[in-house]
Amino acid sequence: MAGLPPCAIVLPDADAVAREAAERLLTVAAATARAAICLSGGSTPKRLYGLLAGPDFRARVPWERLHWFFGDERVGDGPEAGSNRRMVEAAFGPDSPVPAGHLHPIPTESGPDAGAAAYEAALRAWYGADRLDPARPLFDLVLLGLGEDGHTASLFPGKPAVAETGRWVVGVPEAGLAPFVPRVSLTLPALGSARALLFLVTGAGKRDPLARLAAGEDLPAGRVQPQGDVAWLLDREAVG
Repeated sequence: MAGLPPCAIVLPDADAVAREAAERLLTVAAATARAAICLSGGSTPKRLYGLLAGPDFRARVPWERLHWFFGDERVGDGPEAGSNRRMVEAAFGPDSPVPAGHLHPIPTESGPDAGAAAYEAALRAWYGADRLDPARPLFDLVLLGLGEDGHTASLFPGKPAVAETGRWVVGVPEAGLAPFVPRVSLTLPALGSARALLFLVTGAGKRDPLARLAAGEDLPAGRVQPQGDVAWLLDREAVG
């Protein structure tokens, strides 16, 4: 069995993880008049987004009060890049319930560094300040995954972006795992500026990084320190 991080909740399968995340998102949304949700890429978050737009949750979500941001994005138009924006749009469906202007994708047309600068400017405008205040988080909810190497968002072990403490968004010229395309990623300070943080972790491939985190290894996913609550939603396959 893989080691478990603090605040771990083990659920039967990936669908149950997505459903639990949906219920927690609704709880966060109910607590504020305008909520900022930071989205993650990956197959389990994709299930979550489809679930939110589907018949079980669509009418329960206060879409007009939610704004959706991204934790990272891949640079490139080809399908091999695996755009998170395209995945989210596809998961919400052709009749997306997201109001116009409420989805805030990371621009990548001019490359990772320009995209990072533009997105940081957009986040600062949304937040209304140039410095993050611990008493006033940037996001109401941040969704994150766990890579098989321990990365989260596009913060890879041993890469300079993990050590960034001043900027909110950085260009990542070299990914640590496939697809090996440049990325744009929020930094640890921005990801940690959250009232609530959910890690969605499913599949047998996550047993090793979970065990390494539990053993105290300094991996990027373990370095996200939210200002509010954190929970790890795991399926049984990930736990082993």
